[in-house]
Amino acid sequence: ISGAIAGAISMFAGEYVATKSQNEVMTGEIKLEHDHIKKYHAEEMQELTHLLDLIGIPSSQPHLCLNTNNEPGAAHSSPRITVSGAAEGRKLRRRLTRYYASNPDALLKIMIALEFGVIDEEVRSPFVAGATSLILFFFGALPSTVPFACVSDATHGLIAAGLACGAGLFVVGMIKTWATRGNMWLAAMENLLITAAGGAVAFGIGVGFQSLIGGEESVVR
Repeated sequence: ISGAIAGAISMFAGEYVATKSQNEVMTGEIKLEHDHIKKYHAEEMQELTHLLDLIGIPSSQPHLCLNTNNEPGAAHSSPRITVSGAAEGRKLRRRLTRYYASNPDALLKIMIALEFGVIDEEVRSPFVAGATSLILFFFGALPSTVPFACVSDATHGLIAAGLACGAGLFVVGMIKTWATRGNMWLAAMENLLITAAGGAVAFGIGVGFQSLIGGEESVVR
């Protein structure tokens, strides 16, 4: 259990430092982007034009938005509707370009969102991130540590810990499908097998290391 607590504290420290460093890098990038908007406004507007293309707001060439007969379902589509939609898109593009060209603060925000993929509300707290990792690691380590505290025989503890960990990993894999919308049983088996393979490799390394140390001790004796 003390090992689980030590590991949890280590996870807290690592996640805290990683999240804090990530936030500091992002702050530096935002400051650099702010300076670029002030000094190189025209270049930033050109970059925004390219980004608008990437998110599907059409450019001034109407032919880029027309369907051709080679596309699936194009024979039943209406070119008039497509051209009309393209025209509306170009009007929207011109309005957006004028708005962001005259509003540096708004330009900074959309460039941050499109270039870095973040908004102010998504910045994580290092403390919250670290605390979350600490709690999850500690409770995740309990199935593999508590059985050894409840039995006196190491073999029985190992069997109980293996069964508890297997059941926990199976359940976690099933719960994961709530977000992934995948197959519940397949995800559970995948989670169990991957972790079991990792555990087997770690166990083999430990046994090999113990044999190596034991062999060296025998030579010394």
